[in-house]
Amino acid sequence: MIIPTALRCLARSTQWAVARLHTKSSHWPCVPVQVLARLHSGDTSYPLLEHSKAQLRKLRNQERYFRRKISAAYNRFSEVPDSIVVQGRHHVYFEEDGSIYRMGLGHGDQDAEVVLRADAGGEGEGSLQRVRISPGERVLAATLRTPSEETRCILVSLGEPLAPPQPLLTLNGVFSFEWATDDILFFTSMDNLRCRHVFRLDLNAEEEPKSTLVYEEQDPEFFVEVSSSRDRRLLTLNCSSKSSSEVWLVDCSTPLAPPTLVQPRLPGLLYHVEHRDRQLYLLANTAPGQEYQLLRAPLSSPCMGQWEPLFSPAPGTGLRDMELFRDHCVLAVRTPSGPLGLQVVPLADPTRTSAIQLPWWACALETRPERVAGGEAFRFLLSSPVHPPVPFLYSPQEHQLFLEEDPTAPPLPDYHTTRLEAPSQDGTMVPLTLFHMPAWGDLKEVPLLLHVYGAYGLDMNMGFSPEKRLLLEEGWALAYCHVRGGGERGLGWHRAGRLEGKRRAVEDLAACIRRLFYLGVSRPALTALTARSAGAVLAGALCNQHPRLLRAVTLQAPFLDVLGTMTDPTLPLTIEERGEWGDPLADPRHRDCIASYCPYHNITPQRYPSTLITAYEGDRRVPLTGVWRYSERLAAAVSVHVNSSLTPVPESEPPPSIILDLQPGGDHFGPEDFDLSLNEAARQLAFIHSELGIPGRAAVRQA
Repeated sequence: MIIPTALRCLARSTQWAVARLHTKSSHWPCVPVQVLARLHSGDTSYPLLEHSKAQLRKLRNQERYFRRKISAAYNRFSEVPDSIVVQGRHHVYFEEDGSIYRMGLGHGDQDAEVVLRADAGGEGEGSLQRVRISPGERVLAATLRTPSEETRCILVSLGEPLAPPQPLLTLNGVFSFEWATDDILFFTSMDNLRCRHVFRLDLNAEEEPKSTLVYEEQDPEFFVEVSSSRDRRLLTLNCSSKSSSEVWLVDCSTPLAPPTLVQPRLPGLLYHVEHRDRQLYLLANTAPGQEYQLLRAPLSSPCMGQWEPLFSPAPGTGLRDMELFRDHCVLAVRTPSGPLGLQVVPLADPTRTSAIQLPWWACALETRPERVAGGEAFRFLLSSPVHPPVPFLYSPQEHQLFLEEDPTAPPLPDYHTTRLEAPSQDGTMVPLTLFHMPAWGDLKEVPLLLHVYGAYGLDMNMGFSPEKRLLLEEGWALAYCHVRGGGERGLGWHRAGRLEGKRRAVEDLAACIRRLFYLGVSRPALTALTARSAGAVLAGALCNQHPRLLRAVTLQAPFLDVLGTMTDPTLPLTIEERGEWGDPLADPRHRDCIASYCPYHNITPQRYPSTLITAYEGDRRVPLTGVWRYSERLAAAVSVHVNSSLTPVPESEPPPSIILDLQPGGDHFGPEDFDLSLNEAARQLAFIHSELGIPGRAAVRQA
């Protein structure tokens, strides 16, 4: 798989570390240096915290109600497709409840044997991130991530076919890894959120396992990851920045030899590599408009001058995945009109490329590991925020798509997936995906929950969520705004939302909301917006510029001070992220642009939507100080507006609530503990229902 590897290289930095405030003068409240120490000591003598705790206490009954509802939704959809990790020579390995188990091939209904538990390593519970089995099924390697985002790679000796697994070795700080042989493991180490080094671990060393540095990245804007070709003949060392990439190859038959370079990095050139029969197959942005195309080059001479174009997707097509088979290349794409599809390219005659239409409701595609090495079937799961995953199989030989869904599964109630476009301020048409159960003409009085991200060339997360399904069945409409900066319409869509384009992405979001209202979908008093991490930049900017479009907003681990972060190069991600946000220290135009939309720096006294901000005390990507400053400044602006005699607030319109929900732990991606995650989701649903004036029952019956 190529595209997921590339996206992971971007996604590891899609979450931000908010820095110290850089402003010459400000009359807004600023958190004192001592605040963090006092917070961690249990001191809550701050008005914002006291107000937030009081508001959250008022929501407690509704939170309990929604916790029961969400828990029931998870139980209802608990029978998801199996999560087989891989099939080895003697066993099938699979994950369940965060641990890895195996069962012998051809042994009937035997009990599963534990290979690795989630709490292995003696450092408490961790979440399973990546699993690889050595070519001869002698050793298993798996990474576990702790709640503080620390990672460790645990190696387990699998022994003989009938021997029990035994712990072998633990490596700390490992981000990515792949086996070259049964004894040679290549891995990258993460330090301060950066991956710059590739090591080779030799388990066959004379005295003890030995790690050797094989690659060191010198450019701080680049991130390094190790991956494997589908045929497992090559390992690739992928070096990626926001606008350039470079790939080094390791031949698994000679893993001790130095890596070889495919094509030296060039400004603006992005490429990713697969291998088959001594040929490299590349996805590179060498098509017109700097979009991706499929190319081929001999392994013996892989430089750019030897790249032979095979196939170019239509303009505006977003590539989601790539799988290379013996005679075909299968590209999973998002078509310009929005739906997912497959492009099947015959390697012998690429002019006979064909398109496979996937179900209209499908919004997310997740590749499933091939159970047998070298298998010739493309297995994947299709889902949407309101549709649970369904397994599919595509056979290139038969040129057929097969549904592997359990025919005994109960049918889901009917709902609508409506794809729309909204004209932005500059005339660009912005795609929208809307999920709803009521008929189109009955959407005027339904509550509306909007979603946005728009950064790093990544699609929004549109995989299945039981919480979203719950809202759908209770009468909500759910809208996903595919603004510029994301990857929904290819690299050009991302480039249009980078740097100065961030302002366009804010305009896109406002256009999407206005388009829905114009078409008769809900109204501002019944509309909420949710965003997390970098998506909070657009959400916060929208609230500054168009506060009357929304009634409520929820922000999770939000990035809200773009200017402060990008002017502090000592932070771990600042230099690496210049390709996305700009360099305000070196370019005054970038500084002016960031200052024009930065959520923190544009707060002004006016009526804001009610806002629930969820932050994690130990989050290294979004430190608490930045979130605290934003929250206090926003609360102060709301207070000034409410108390101003020049702008009286009608008694029928209660003042907005600004709530800062501080949670323990350091995981930027939310709590790993299932119960804690249920509590957090229930709290957010309770908040938006309360602010929109909707009791905790079906909104349709309240309309």
